[in-house]
Amino acid sequence: MSKTVIITQSNYIPWKGYFDALNYADEFILFDEMQYTRRDWRNRNKIVTEGGVKWISIPVLVKGKYHQSINKTRVSDSRWGIKHWSMIKANYSRAPFFKVYKDVFQELYLNNPEVFLSKINEKFIVAINQILRISTKISRCEDYQLVDGNTERLVDLCLKARATEYLTGPMAKAYLDESLFSKAGISVHWLDYSGYPEYPQVYGEFEHGVTILDLLFNTGPDAREYMKSF
Repeated sequence: MSKTVIITQSNYIPWKGYFDALNYADEFILFDEMQYTRRDWRNRNKIVTEGGVKWISIPVLVKGKYHQSINKTRVSDSRWGIKHWSMIKANYSRAPFFKVYKDVFQELYLNNPEVFLSKINEKFIVAINQILRISTKISRCEDYQLVDGNTERLVDLCLKARATEYLTGPMAKAYLDESLFSKAGISVHWLDYSGYPEYPQVYGEFEHGVTILDLLFNTGPDAREYMKSF
């Protein structure tokens, strides 16, 4: 019986391609034992505003150049949720379906007790999955015993998850040793993020690479029609 697994880091309110990847898979393993990287998607994403596309970032504590995993990274300002929700309301309150999802996200932003970035990201991902009706199993790398080696670790996780297929993004071609998957009897499939249709946005020229909240607030229950995995 075939089983597709994807292994990747948690991102903050990810874009639609992240959720397509999730929906293609049977199991989604959050790989937050990886080192936290600055100016990445782990703690920030883009929203569309009247003044153009802007970043919103969760402030986190980073201890110098030493290894700090994503799942050990803590928030440095407990008011981040209030600030982000204020920005989102200001820029999306006129979107056609903002009111439909307002209560869900207001709760996540204003009543979220989590202090670890990974847990915050996971809460948002789970909530968005429910809205999109994505039923993929979510597990964490901490649920498995990890081995050394970049590709070796991924192959081993796939084997432990009883995967027959491994799904990954195009950027992994720079470092992934596909032969190790082949030796383990696991086929590798590459995601293609091209060809997404445009949808109505509140402001300016169309922008694909923004948080999926933009898609939800602008298209509501039709959001899946502007994604590829459905």
